[in-house]
Amino acid sequence: MNILHIDCSPRPESHSRQLSAAIVKKLLEIVPNARISRRDFASTPLPHASSDYATTLSSPGTLAAPLKGSLDLSETLIQEVETADVIVIGTPMNNLTVPSVLKAWIDQILRAGRTFKSTPTGKVGMLRNRPVFVGIASGGVFTGDRANQPDFLTPYLSAVLDCIGLKSLQFLSVQATAFLDQEQAKLAREKALAKIDLTVIGNVPCL
Repeated sequence: MNILHIDCSPRPESHSRQLSAAIVKKLLEIVPNARISRRDFASTPLPHASSDYATTLSSPGTLAAPLKGSLDLSETLIQEVETADVIVIGTPMNNLTVPSVLKAWIDQILRAGRTFKSTPTGKVGMLRNRPVFVGIASGGVFTGDRANQPDFLTPYLSAVLDCIGLKSLQFLSVQATAFLDQEQAKLAREKALAKIDLTVIGNVPCL
């Protein structure tokens, strides 16, 4: 099994990093010989869309004859997704949604004619579905009776990943991190991990 492990937080010991690492650890308990590919968008951030990339994607004509090198990064990132049997994303909730470093990745992997096709009824994904686990850390509370802020992260990620065919998403969150001490944060991670459904790993084709 191949695991693509992505982290987004700029803090080395952030709650989202600890949560994503715990998710990967859970997966390795099931498949100890799994191979892990890493993308750390804090230590190695992706560039935002270049002029050549945007120009190539601007019309069917330019997409059919792309500017030299304009799709190289996009192709590399898409192939990483295609090679992965499972994807684990650790991300903070920044200003109610995904951080810009994760958005830069999304802008490279959503590509017309490559990962999705447009139809009269909307975008249809062209990639094989696979489990995606998203570990979220939020300084506030965005779910449940104590929610005090809106959530634009989970519906956004659900929508954009669905566009390319990734439909099996699980969101695990540690919330109110601004008010948690170390022990409380550990308990919050354990509570989040208790909700993980690992039975989906049995559907991974390579197992």
